[in-house]
Amino acid sequence: MFQVNENYLKLPGSYLFSTIAKKVKSYTEANPHRKVIRLGIGDVTQPLAPAIIKAMHEAVDEMGDVRTFHGYAPDLGYGFLREEIAKKDYQERGCAIEADEIFISDGAKSDCGNIQEIFAADSRIAVCDPVYPVYVDSNVMAGRTGEYDEAKGIWSNVIYMPCTAENHFVPELPEERPDLIYLCVPNNPTGTTLNREQLKLWVDYANETGAVILYDAAYEAYIREEDVPHSIFEIPGARTCAIEFRSFSKNAGFTGVRLGFTVIPKDLKSSNAAVHSLWARRHGTKFNGAPYIVQKAAMAVYSDEGKAQLKEQVAYYMSNAELIYEGLKEAGYQVYGGVNAPYIWLKTPGDMTSWEFFDWLLESANVVGTPGSGFGPSGEGYFRLTAFGTRENTMEAMERIRNLKA
Repeated sequence: MFQVNENYLKLPGSYLFSTIAKKVKSYTEANPHRKVIRLGIGDVTQPLAPAIIKAMHEAVDEMGDVRTFHGYAPDLGYGFLREEIAKKDYQERGCAIEADEIFISDGAKSDCGNIQEIFAADSRIAVCDPVYPVYVDSNVMAGRTGEYDEAKGIWSNVIYMPCTAENHFVPELPEERPDLIYLCVPNNPTGTTLNREQLKLWVDYANETGAVILYDAAYEAYIREEDVPHSIFEIPGARTCAIEFRSFSKNAGFTGVRLGFTVIPKDLKSSNAAVHSLWARRHGTKFNGAPYIVQKAAMAVYSDEGKAQLKEQVAYYMSNAELIYEGLKEAGYQVYGGVNAPYIWLKTPGDMTSWEFFDWLLESANVVGTPGSGFGPSGEGYFRLTAFGTRENTMEAMERIRNLKA
């Protein structure tokens, strides 16, 4: 009889956002006359920018002509896009990143989940708490996290770095020594960031201890404060200790188009191998490359026209964030985030748990958010709302919440 990977059986319940979707589906089927406003999952609502659509149409036309048709894409990405990313996202910010250190993929989520494959099975991971669940879940699947304590909501072999109101949701250096450190900046779900001095502390720590920082910068386009780096490679020493993940989903609306990339400097080496070479081998073996049409569309992100249009879209979502932040404050909630990120992190009222507040908000205001406990034990008693809704729905949701009495 065949056997399954028993590590999958250790995963508690279903994926966070799958659980939310099931709950919302059940509620809407039972209450079809009620308008439910979804501010839970971080999916964009504005259409692709005109410059991107134009580039896509041009690429589609090329695919219809034998002279310009493209088959399999290079597994590491087309040179034209990698060179543009290296120049515009890194070199113009003073980061010494070359095009051949960039790996194009179908999204940052895939890379964040897959990167653990190239590290030793007994590697210890450190994660912020709360944090994006993919980091921990992918390591559970790999058998790296030990046993799950359901009462505490933690894994025995994971190093948790609590991010609470007391430390301003900024992780502190762990007492135990990790091999892999996951940092998401701006943070999902809390919306907080690290300034240059704080990030340098982590880079220095990683170099001193021989750890690797897995740096998720999916929300860098939303950074507003000058002292918050857009890339970890703005910090001296990062080339020898960091891997960075980027996404076109939140800065350019590619959630349904799918494109991202990972940056691995050639200077990042273990005692016996260059990490860059290992990821290139893994990428080439398991990935057939992102579609030409999508990579060509991504080029428009870096055009003057595209940059102007996307700046307006980001401003639109950040205006929503301000509406949510102010609306919740007016309603009497303790609120965080929303300055350098499209997420608002709020304290649940009274003694309500995160899931109790989810149910109450859904039933009383027909508004969907994300329970903080789904991001880790330190998220209990908190709740996340996203600014990626439409302006109309965001305003209506805040009006409904202001009219509630917890």
